[in-house]
Amino acid sequence: MPDRIITGPPFRADHVGSLLRPPDLLQARAAHQAGRLGAAELRAAEDRAIGDAVALQRDAGLHGVTDGEMRRGSWHMDFLYRIGGVEKTDRVLNIQFKNEAGTVDFSPTAHRVAGKLTLGETIFGDDFVFLKSAAGGGVTPKLTIPSPSMLHYRGGRAAIDQGAYPEMGAFWHDLAEVYRQEIAGLHALGCTYLQLDDTSLAYLNDPAQRAYVDSIGGDGEHQHLVNIRLINQALAGKPPGMTVCTHMCRGNFRSSWMASGGYDHVAEALFGELKVDGFFLEFDDERSGGFAPLRFVPRGGPRVVLGLVTSKRAALESKETLKRRIDEASKYVPLDQLCLSPQCGFSSTVDGNALRVEEEKAKLRLVVETAREVWGD
Repeated sequence: MPDRIITGPPFRADHVGSLLRPPDLLQARAAHQAGRLGAAELRAAEDRAIGDAVALQRDAGLHGVTDGEMRRGSWHMDFLYRIGGVEKTDRVLNIQFKNEAGTVDFSPTAHRVAGKLTLGETIFGDDFVFLKSAAGGGVTPKLTIPSPSMLHYRGGRAAIDQGAYPEMGAFWHDLAEVYRQEIAGLHALGCTYLQLDDTSLAYLNDPAQRAYVDSIGGDGEHQHLVNIRLINQALAGKPPGMTVCTHMCRGNFRSSWMASGGYDHVAEALFGELKVDGFFLEFDDERSGGFAPLRFVPRGGPRVVLGLVTSKRAALESKETLKRRIDEASKYVPLDQLCLSPQCGFSSTVDGNALRVEEEKAKLRLVVETAREVWGD
């Protein structure tokens, strides 16, 4: 039906962002880290991989395309380390992700806010310019960056130098200002579709994660309210014509996850107060709970992108199941306000999930074909 056709983002068929890294790019990264390949040669390999990633997305029928995060080792830390005042430490974190078979260890380097937060450049600005050029006409290039919440979530008060920020109020203010400048800089480069990736707002539905926030000097019961205010401050003065969405999941590393729990704990404030244009929400299995929390989404407000297709497993969902679940969600949010996507990226780190590229393509085609059948083209 005509009123179901949308021409701007988020699209009826959309996706989160990251894509599986091709073997030649992984080899180039390893050679660069070992000192056998220069930075220019690595960037050329990334350029080729991004061109192929754009073609893959176009071939699947997607209207929004990303660079697959081909230049990144991690979906968030490559960005956060480029904020002035943030530095790497010698400390390694020991994090355990979960999957059906047990646990997977992840040992990233810890970061520290060692000085006042500043923005000396438009982070990923050159990357977006390349993506825009590679995307060409007829599609919308989307840039994904970590939400400002993520700088705080992993280390809390203990990771913020007391000399730089004796009071947290100044920290939140400066962090929001960095993001306001970043968003303005991206818009000046032609970015009209931006996604803020925020695992914290999904993690905080898990009592174990709220206890973790307590342990790092925060208030787990109310941290989501702080994060919502922070993002809204960062979006104050959002440029006209720019669509900003947020994506949230419960962890995505080598087909494993970190947290469980429906959106109930955060739903009322999240959907009622966060000033974004769309929510990419994880709903691929029972860990995400039911659709009832969507009752707090304002009618005629932000679009809700249902992440019903898993990026963690190769098995392809049936269209009938996807359509049934979309119908279930439409009892809480009008069908015309809903969209469809995978629940997360396919490669939030260079490691990637347990799928082959052909299986990744099949997932994206399934999203597009199902959306066409539900909403029309």
